[in-house]
Amino acid sequence: MKTTAAADPQSLELLINGIIDYAIFMLDTDGRVRTWNRGAERLKGYAADEIIGKPFSTFYTPEDRQKDLPSKALATAAETGRFATEGWRVRKDGSRFWALVVLDAIRDEEGGLIGFAKVTRDITERQQARNDLLESERRYRRLVEAVVDYAIFQLDPSGHVATWNPGAERIKGYRPEEIIGRHFSTFYTPEDLEKEVPKLALKEAAEKGRFEAEGWRLRKDGTRFWASVVIDRITDESGTIIGFAKVTRDLTDRKQAQDELHRVQEQLVASQKLEAVGQLSGGIAHDFNNLLMIVLGNLENAERNSRNVGAPNLHRALANAKRGAQRAAALTSRLLAFSRRQALDPKPINLNGFLSGLQEFLQRTLGERIEVQTVGGAGLWQIEVDVNHLESTIVNLAINARDAMPDGGKLTIEAANVSADEDYSRVNPELAAGQYVAICVSDTGSGMTPEVLNHAFEPFFTTKEPGQGTGLGLSQVYGFVKQSGGHVKIYSEVGEGTSIKMYFPRYAGSAQPSSEPADEFVAEGVAVETILVVEDDPDLRTYVSDVLRDLNYRVLSASSAQAALTILLQEDQQVDLLLTDVVMPGINGRDLGRRAQQIRPKLKILYMTGYSRNAVVHQGRLDEGVELLEKPVTQARLALKIRELLDRR
Repeated sequence: MKTTAAADPQSLELLINGIIDYAIFMLDTDGRVRTWNRGAERLKGYAADEIIGKPFSTFYTPEDRQKDLPSKALATAAETGRFATEGWRVRKDGSRFWALVVLDAIRDEEGGLIGFAKVTRDITERQQARNDLLESERRYRRLVEAVVDYAIFQLDPSGHVATWNPGAERIKGYRPEEIIGRHFSTFYTPEDLEKEVPKLALKEAAEKGRFEAEGWRLRKDGTRFWASVVIDRITDESGTIIGFAKVTRDLTDRKQAQDELHRVQEQLVASQKLEAVGQLSGGIAHDFNNLLMIVLGNLENAERNSRNVGAPNLHRALANAKRGAQRAAALTSRLLAFSRRQALDPKPINLNGFLSGLQEFLQRTLGERIEVQTVGGAGLWQIEVDVNHLESTIVNLAINARDAMPDGGKLTIEAANVSADEDYSRVNPELAAGQYVAICVSDTGSGMTPEVLNHAFEPFFTTKEPGQGTGLGLSQVYGFVKQSGGHVKIYSEVGEGTSIKMYFPRYAGSAQPSSEPADEFVAEGVAVETILVVEDDPDLRTYVSDVLRDLNYRVLSASSAQAALTILLQEDQQVDLLLTDVVMPGINGRDLGRRAQQIRPKLKILYMTGYSRNAVVHQGRLDEGVELLEKPVTQARLALKIRELLDRR
């Protein structure tokens, strides 16, 4: 037993000295160092003979010694048997390290205090890592707290709000104490709650790691905003879900801009579609007018030549055919109006006087069941339009309004000055910013459905019974207003009536509106003048030449502008009037007219056209000094216009 007892302290000493990662040493009751192992020497830098006998407070920082922490540590260990702590300690060279310290009281068999066992470990690296983590968390927290444009917060695994940053408070309106602990479904709309969108969002984030979406969300005050939402899964080291990170951004402004852009694009697409249909219909009307002129002219000849023939059935058939051709001519005229290829003769007008004169006419036309009211205004700006076409447009709209009010109602026509700013023009790209006079035609009729509204301006679209309308009424209005440099919009709801608002540019010129229409000049033909007919369609050229010969004119004809110029260059060839088509291959009619007047300055020129193609019409207006007949033209109208020009000084 004695041998064993003698060996145990030696073995223990060898064991303690063999430990180099821990400083293990003993203190007396006053705290002075009594033993010193190799680990203490390595850790603290003192050799045994340098430190034994000195107080252990040598290892404490000046700040801790000032706080008397060494004495308090000894007192705690003596009283409780153990003192454990972490803190900064000082090596021999003055450098510091973060120490894990355990101080145990040593007592004899009677329980008397005979000293202390002290174990110290350098855990600087671990503490540094912990400090780095804490600093990282602090930086992250400062970052999150500094973000005000994003709502950044955490949810617990069940979806309840666990944290709340200032951005979330700004966007959603809740203070932290108002929302932490509540379920994040609070932010969803009733429609999304009914579809269980919050539940499905958490499920997807839990299963896939992330959920992303855009949609409407609710603020505290009940208002909605368009949100971009990201929910990320948060797991611990074992992969267990411990919550979710949620980031929300308010994209309402971007959403509104996208919606506005979409609306504008739809308007442009609709405008482009109408433009394409207009180009097609204009080309058809041009060719059709040539054919109609031949048909109408020959019907007139047949009707005139059959007057002495006692055949009532023949007379009736010719009259019916003539009416059909005239209806077809009216149809092509409307197509030309829609395609903006009718020839306009705009002049400044006084709208107050125009509307006043129109009211009585409309009241007689629409009947007693419709109350007609026209409203002008003081200081109403002038506009420059073709009065005849404007009158036809308003009458057209009034008849449509009457049809929408079978049981009677009220029709209001009012004019007002309007200034379109940049914001309005951005939403309505077809109308440039500027000053306009708006003419609004409103009824109290049945109104239109959204589907009908979308197609209202399209040619041949009609809601009337077959045979009750051509479907060209509103398309004709559209073409006239656009050709006049304006814009037209329809506002309508089922059961609430319809308002059609036409915007015409303010007239900036100095000319005064004419008070009286010009008198038409009528004269009889005389058999001395020569007319040069230029028409590339041989059938139409033959027909027009025959009509003019029947009117006792001398007629020369040419199939092209080149052929006509050849005739005009012959000095011995008398030509009093040039009657030319506008649209021809090679040199068009307008260019022919210019060259003809260079050759013969006093030559009078009359143009005929199925549609203008901007040859004699620019921005919807006749060129100055241009005289024009629109095909198909009756023999009477042709004779009247030629006689007027020839007799004009």
